[in-house]
Amino acid sequence: MPRYRVNCSTMMFLVILQGAGVVLFFSWYTQLSPCDPQPSNAKVHVLLLSSWRSGSSFLGQVFSQHPSVFYLMEPGWHVWTKLQKNGARALRMAVRDLLRSVFQCDFSVMESYLPENHNVSSLFMWSHSRALCSPPICSLTPRNQFSNQTLCLEKCGAEGLQGVKQACDSYSHVVYKDVRLFELESLYPLLQDSNLDLRIIHLVRDPRAVVRSREESAKAFMSDNAIVLEQKRIKEADVQYQVMQEICRSHVRINERAVMKPPPFLKGRYKLVRYEDMARNPLEEINAVYQFVGLEMTTELATWIYKVTHGKGKGSIKEAFKITSRSATNVSQAWRTMLPHNKVRRIQEVCKGAMSLLGYRTVNSEKEQKRLDIDLLVPREPYQFSWLPDKTQHPNKN
Repeated sequence: MPRYRVNCSTMMFLVILQGAGVVLFFSWYTQLSPCDPQPSNAKVHVLLLSSWRSGSSFLGQVFSQHPSVFYLMEPGWHVWTKLQKNGARALRMAVRDLLRSVFQCDFSVMESYLPENHNVSSLFMWSHSRALCSPPICSLTPRNQFSNQTLCLEKCGAEGLQGVKQACDSYSHVVYKDVRLFELESLYPLLQDSNLDLRIIHLVRDPRAVVRSREESAKAFMSDNAIVLEQKRIKEADVQYQVMQEICRSHVRINERAVMKPPPFLKGRYKLVRYEDMARNPLEEINAVYQFVGLEMTTELATWIYKVTHGKGKGSIKEAFKITSRSATNVSQAWRTMLPHNKVRRIQEVCKGAMSLLGYRTVNSEKEQKRLDIDLLVPREPYQFSWLPDKTQHPNKN
């Protein structure tokens, strides 16, 4: 049998060659199988997280009218309406699970909350969605045009939920508005889901302005108020203040969780928007929101936004849930002349921490309240403040 002699130099070369092969193999494998894959459908999913009467309907329309967006207004409404005998804490997981499905354009989950004979018109505020008034689900409104809610109600809405899925599948961005989640922790599974590319836009508004707006439509909030307050028996005169306290605490919980010590999967996926900033500089603020979620501002959208925010009126009671041309600045300041100072003082008491955190100055007298030349909005940069909510409120675990 022949014998082969291998010297040290040859052995060293072979070892190095083998090691290089292993490195190249793992490099090639990692490129093909990344540890943190992007969502396979490449959609961007956006949750507009807010509270009632905070300008969320307007910001929702800013998304809805964009030709790249499939938008629905408050799908969580169906959960709260169907299971309204429960409190908000018990319903948050049901809302979360519904959002997970509809973000992936699976609307079969809605059948548990809809009437037996249902179609598009069974969805809450469906006509506020341009996508449901446009092809492929309805031929009324071309995608590059703005929808008309009245015409949509007349011409569209008869299609089944399969048509909603087809429409949803055809857009690059899926956006939903929700006012029924009071913390971020229940959303963690969605933020960690490799099938979703979820961004959260947190819209807040001066609580004094929120109360003034809520009073115009007080009856519409009775059922929601009971759920927010966990079905507790509370004096009628105290209900709106207790509700506002819960809303303000939720804003603190959400913002501090996202900003102070966010988990790795939340970094870069949260953006705070103040209604008042949007009212003062609508194009600048909305363009920043678009950039955050990967949308481009169009000339047509910029013109529409300008017209809607530069009207002459403050909006009537009948227009409380409609998007009409108003003076956004006047709307944001209306509480200062219309809300009695004794109510303002109490709102400031129950929302003191949230107002400090979010940058809303308090007023100390009726005279100061009505002096519109005094700016009550603290600049966002470099302003920073941290206020910890009561430890008994909403535990961090799902």
